[in-house]
Amino acid sequence: MKTRAITGFFFVLVMLASVLTGAYTFAIFFMLLAILCVNEFYTLVKSESLSPQHAGGILLSLLVYIPVTVYLLEGDGLHYTLLAAPLAVLLCIIELYRKSDKPFYNLAFTYFAICYLIVPFIFFSASAFISGEYNFHIPLGILLLLWASDTGAYLFGVKLGKTKLFERHSPKKTWEGFFGGMFSSLLVAFILSTQYIELSVIDWSVISLLIVVGGTFGDLCESMLKRSIGKKDSGSLLPGHGGLLDRFDGLLFAAPLVFVYLYFVS
Repeated sequence: MKTRAITGFFFVLVMLASVLTGAYTFAIFFMLLAILCVNEFYTLVKSESLSPQHAGGILLSLLVYIPVTVYLLEGDGLHYTLLAAPLAVLLCIIELYRKSDKPFYNLAFTYFAICYLIVPFIFFSASAFISGEYNFHIPLGILLLLWASDTGAYLFGVKLGKTKLFERHSPKKTWEGFFGGMFSSLLVAFILSTQYIELSVIDWSVISLLIVVGGTFGDLCESMLKRSIGKKDSGSLLPGHGGLLDRFDGLLFAAPLVFVYLYFVS
């Protein structure tokens, strides 16, 4: 428990520092974090019968993410994402020459990492620039609401949890914990609306609900992934917490939903 608490403290500290120290630090930090998640994903799913193209997948991730990061920071360079297209084709050709019993499984997991990890992190990074310039209020709010949801779900689940939410994939999750997380997140949303007034209390509340629902399904899907390959944790980078995917599973589903809401509605 002590190790978990220490790791959690420094993890939160680094995350907050990356958001609060400016646009370049934020954008580059989360790009590197996304690449580390891709690396962890390929390591997690690799087995005797499954071997995604690790190096090729990471290079493809970089060719997608780097131009987006440059565009967010400088307003130009997005067209360089086109370089990802020939590499995506090349990965298929490379698979022809690899000795594998399940080549399309390898390709599926190689490409899936881009959809599952890179795209959501791009949405999260883009949310900070949705007004045309860097505004840390949005990404900070998303992180605080996620943490409030997770903390509330854990505390209410431990104290009151009886009704299983989705026992097949996550036996410890309960409906009581889910609604406890929703309550905690809505409370933080109200506080955020009094400090970051560019969004109304309604907007922050809707974002909070999107994060609770998206975060919960993100957590369940990551649990489904680990159970399907017989793993308890996604990695060991964070002592007491597991891997990066274990910490960011909720963000993967929540960030795109929040961005779409902000872009089309708010």
